[in-house]
Amino acid sequence: MKNQNKLYRCLTAVSAIALMTNSAFAADAGKPGLPQLDVTTWPSQIFWLIVLFAIGYVIMSRIVTPRIGSVLEERRKRLDDDLAKAREASEDAAKIRAGYEETLETARAEAAAYAKEAAAKATQSAEAANAKLSKKLATKAQAAEAKLSKARAEAMESLNAVAVEAAIAATQQLTGIKATKAQAEKTVKSLAKTMTPQESN
Repeated sequence: MKNQNKLYRCLTAVSAIALMTNSAFAADAGKPGLPQLDVTTWPSQIFWLIVLFAIGYVIMSRIVTPRIGSVLEERRKRLDDDLAKAREASEDAAKIRAGYEETLETARAEAAAYAKEAAAKATQSAEAANAKLSKKLATKAQAAEAKLSKARAEAMESLNAVAVEAAIAATQQLTGIKATKAQAEKTVKSLAKTMTPQESN
């Protein structure tokens, strides 16, 4: 508001000077030749030149130049603020990226530890299942072996009984002598003991 009042006063002064100058030229309009080349008018022309230059200088120094300076200062402050905001945004982005990388590294470490733990548990479970299965198979094998031994013993007893009867019948047919069952069993057992090492060889 103050600058507008100063500008208004200066324009009023310039208008008044222009009117006076116009009146002076109008008064000298009846004389022949150019008024500006008349030596008698030079002092007044120099005076008004100095006055107009001083008024222009005052207008430029008090009104125009401060406004230009304020605009430039405002633009400089705005640029500084924008640069500061850009630096802050860059720092924030760097912090966010560092936090993201740290979180990612932590997640990778946790995933590796979880995978290792899961693998260990799976191995432990497989070993336990394998041991249980082996024990079960060993129990079944022992049971089967016991059954096989029992069946073999029963078969041997049946075979011995048949051999005893066959021996008694053969002795009676060949020699006409009827052997007793005890003698036949003794003979068969002795023959079985003799044949067992040969079968194992």
